[in-house]
Amino acid sequence: MPPDRSVTDAPNSNARLRPLWLVAAYVFLALGVVGVVLPGLPTVPFVLLASYCAARGSRKLHDWLRGHPRFGKMICEWEEHGAVSRRAKWLASTMMLLCSVLMWLTPSPFWAWAMGSAIMLCVAVWLWFRPELPPPEK
Repeated sequence: MPPDRSVTDAPNSNARLRPLWLVAAYVFLALGVVGVVLPGLPTVPFVLLASYCAARGSRKLHDWLRGHPRFGKMICEWEEHGAVSRRAKWLASTMMLLCSVLMWLTPSPFWAWAMGSAIMLCVAVWLWFRPELPPPEK
Protein backbone atom coordinates (compact mmCIF):
# COMPACT_ATOMS: atom_id res chain seq x y z
CA MET A 1 0.00 0.00 0.00
CA PRO A 2 1.45 3.40 -0.95
CA PRO A 3 2.22 5.81 1.86
CA ASP A 4 -0.35 8.47 2.71
CA ARG A 5 0.46 11.70 0.91
CA SER A 6 1.00 14.70 3.09
CA VAL A 7 0.51 18.33 2.22
CA THR A 8 4.23 18.73 1.66
CA ASP A 9 4.43 16.10 -1.10
CA ALA A 10 1.19 17.05 -2.87
CA PRO A 11 1.64 18.52 -6.36
CA ASN A 12 2.25 22.26 -6.49
CA SER A 13 2.61 22.46 -2.74
CA ASN A 14 5.92 24.24 -2.34
CA ALA A 15 6.10 26.58 0.63
CA ARG A 16 5.61 29.74 -1.42
CA LEU A 17 2.30 28.56 -2.89
CA ARG A 18 0.83 27.08 0.28
CA PRO A 19 -0.70 30.37 1.50
CA LEU A 20 -2.40 30.86 -1.88
CA TRP A 21 -3.82 27.32 -1.78
CA LEU A 22 -5.08 27.98 1.74
CA VAL A 23 -6.76 31.27 0.77
CA ALA A 24 -8.37 29.56 -2.23
CA ALA A 25 -9.59 26.74 0.02
CA TYR A 26 -11.29 29.19 2.39
CA VAL A 27 -12.80 31.21 -0.49
CA PHE A 28 -14.26 28.06 -2.07
CA LEU A 29 -15.48 26.83 1.31
CA ALA A 30 -17.20 30.18 1.93
CA LEU A 31 -18.86 30.01 -1.50
CA GLY A 32 -20.02 26.48 -0.71
CA VAL A 33 -21.52 27.59 2.60
CA VAL A 34 -23.31 30.48 0.89
CA GLY A 35 -24.56 27.98 -1.71
CA VAL A 36 -26.39 26.08 1.03
CA VAL A 37 -28.85 28.96 1.42
CA LEU A 38 -28.62 30.73 -1.95
CA PRO A 39 -30.45 28.97 -4.78
CA GLY A 40 -28.46 28.70 -7.98
CA LEU A 41 -25.06 28.69 -6.27
CA PRO A 42 -23.84 25.10 -6.11
CA THR A 43 -22.50 23.82 -2.81
CA VAL A 44 -20.86 20.52 -3.74
CA PRO A 45 -18.44 21.73 -6.44
CA PHE A 46 -17.19 24.51 -4.17
CA VAL A 47 -16.70 22.12 -1.24
CA LEU A 48 -14.79 19.72 -3.51
CA LEU A 49 -12.63 22.60 -4.76
CA ALA A 50 -12.04 23.68 -1.16
CA SER A 51 -10.86 20.17 -0.33
CA TYR A 52 -8.59 20.07 -3.38
CA CYS A 53 -6.99 23.39 -2.43
CA ALA A 54 -6.77 22.48 1.25
CA ALA A 55 -4.89 19.29 0.37
CA ARG A 56 -2.19 21.53 -1.10
CA GLY A 57 -2.29 24.30 1.50
CA SER A 58 -3.31 22.94 4.89
CA ARG A 59 -3.31 19.35 6.06
CA LYS A 60 -5.36 20.39 9.09
CA LEU A 61 -8.14 21.96 6.98
CA HIS A 62 -8.12 19.05 4.54
CA ASP A 63 -8.45 16.53 7.36
CA TRP A 64 -11.26 18.60 8.89
CA LEU A 65 -13.15 18.65 5.58
CA ARG A 66 -12.70 14.88 5.10
CA GLY A 67 -14.00 14.28 8.62
CA HIS A 68 -16.92 16.71 8.33
CA PRO A 69 -20.21 14.98 9.23
CA ARG A 70 -22.09 16.47 6.25
CA PHE A 71 -19.48 16.66 3.47
CA GLY A 72 -16.74 14.25 4.58
CA LYS A 73 -18.15 11.09 3.03
CA MET A 74 -18.82 12.82 -0.29
CA ILE A 75 -15.30 14.29 -0.37
CA CYS A 76 -13.70 10.92 0.39
CA GLU A 77 -15.78 9.14 -2.28
CA TRP A 78 -14.82 11.78 -4.84
CA GLU A 79 -11.11 11.85 -3.95
CA GLU A 80 -10.72 8.09 -3.77
CA HIS A 81 -13.02 6.89 -6.56
CA GLY A 82 -14.33 9.90 -8.51
CA ALA A 83 -17.73 8.63 -7.40
CA VAL A 84 -21.00 10.49 -6.89
CA SER A 85 -23.90 8.94 -5.01
CA ARG A 86 -27.16 8.28 -6.82
CA ARG A 87 -28.98 10.49 -4.31
CA ALA A 88 -26.61 13.39 -5.12
CA LYS A 89 -27.12 12.83 -8.85
CA TRP A 90 -30.91 12.97 -8.47
CA LEU A 91 -30.76 16.02 -6.24
CA ALA A 92 -28.41 17.90 -8.58
CA SER A 93 -30.45 16.98 -11.67
CA THR A 94 -33.69 18.05 -10.00
CA MET A 95 -32.20 21.38 -8.90
CA MET A 96 -30.84 22.06 -12.39
CA LEU A 97 -34.25 21.29 -13.89
CA LEU A 98 -35.90 23.59 -11.36
CA CYS A 99 -33.41 26.37 -12.19
CA SER A 100 -34.11 25.94 -15.90
CA VAL A 101 -37.86 26.20 -15.32
CA LEU A 102 -37.41 29.30 -13.15
CA MET A 103 -35.21 30.90 -15.81
CA TRP A 104 -37.89 30.15 -18.42
CA LEU A 105 -40.58 31.79 -16.26
CA THR A 106 -38.58 34.97 -15.61
CA PRO A 107 -38.35 37.81 -18.10
CA SER A 108 -34.90 37.05 -19.42
CA PRO A 109 -33.64 36.76 -22.99
CA PHE A 110 -34.27 33.44 -24.70
CA TRP A 111 -30.56 33.00 -25.43
CA ALA A 112 -29.75 33.26 -21.69
CA TRP A 113 -32.27 30.53 -20.84
CA ALA A 114 -31.06 28.36 -23.74
CA MET A 115 -27.37 28.74 -22.87
CA GLY A 116 -27.92 28.19 -19.15
CA SER A 117 -30.11 25.15 -19.77
CA ALA A 118 -27.64 23.69 -22.27
CA ILE A 119 -24.79 24.04 -19.77
CA MET A 120 -26.88 22.44 -17.02
CA LEU A 121 -27.82 19.59 -19.37
CA CYS A 122 -24.13 18.97 -20.14
CA VAL A 123 -23.33 18.94 -16.42
CA ALA A 124 -26.20 16.53 -15.73
CA VAL A 125 -25.06 14.15 -18.48
CA TRP A 126 -21.47 14.27 -17.19
CA LEU A 127 -22.70 13.71 -13.65
CA TRP A 128 -24.75 10.62 -14.56
CA PHE A 129 -21.68 9.10 -16.23
CA ARG A 130 -19.67 9.36 -12.99
CA PRO A 131 -19.33 6.05 -11.15
CA GLU A 132 -21.35 5.17 -8.08
CA LEU A 133 -20.04 3.22 -5.16
CA PRO A 134 -21.75 -0.11 -4.70
CA PRO A 135 -24.12 -0.28 -1.72
CA PRO A 136 -22.41 -1.44 1.47
CA GLU A 137 -22.58 -5.17 2.06
CA LYS A 138 -24.56 -6.31 5.09
